[in-house]
Amino acid sequence: METAYPPCPLPGQWKNLYRAAILETNKDLILQKVSAAKTAIRARARQLFGAYGTGEEKESLQDALYALHAFRTALEHTEEAA
Repeated sequence: METAYPPCPLPGQWKNLYRAAILETNKDLILQKVSAAKTAIRARARQLFGAYGTGEEKESLQDALYALHAFRTALEHTEEAA
């Protein structure tokens, strides 16, 4: 059974989606943009797995995923407190 993965983004596309997610101010769009960014980051990481991606980009991908997770968690706690 094959797992369907989203298509691999262009090398820099994940950065644009990441920036759009963390800079979004519309609460109705934040979770959607965070999800899109995470999907693109994971797709790029799969693309680099075993390939010749730079260590710097691989580290940036990990940092971005961590930041998005922290961002989403903080947002959820803020909404619960409101």
